[in-house]
Amino acid sequence: QVQFVESGGGLVQPGGSLRLSCAATGSIFNSMGWYRQAPGKQRELVAASIRGGAPSYADSVKGRFTISRDNAKNTVYLQMNSLNPEDTAFYYCNRWPPANPYWGQGTQVTVSS
Repeated sequence: QVQFVESGGGLVQPGGSLRLSCAATGSIFNSMGWYRQAPGKQRELVAASIRGGAPSYADSVKGRFTISRDNAKNTVYLQMNSLNPEDTAFYYCNRWPPANPYWGQGTQVTVSS
């Protein structure tokens, strides 16, 4: 089955930017999502991309995050701008809606001065 490998996380100052990548070992699904889980909180959907449709975003990231996909490269991206400490979390990609077999290791994003 397809596996997802997330990368691109790191430590960034408030107001900074990061670009996350999600590389699939096979074809990505028509509907893909980026999710995040902060310490002590439940995993939440951050952004979803539906092939041929408009993306959707959590209210907390609208206007700051952009999800995109390159089907030829089997990769989904998450451009994150104007980061703030509340964005600190592990970020994961998965199909949307998510399915347990497809959770990867995630990539950690820390926003701190």
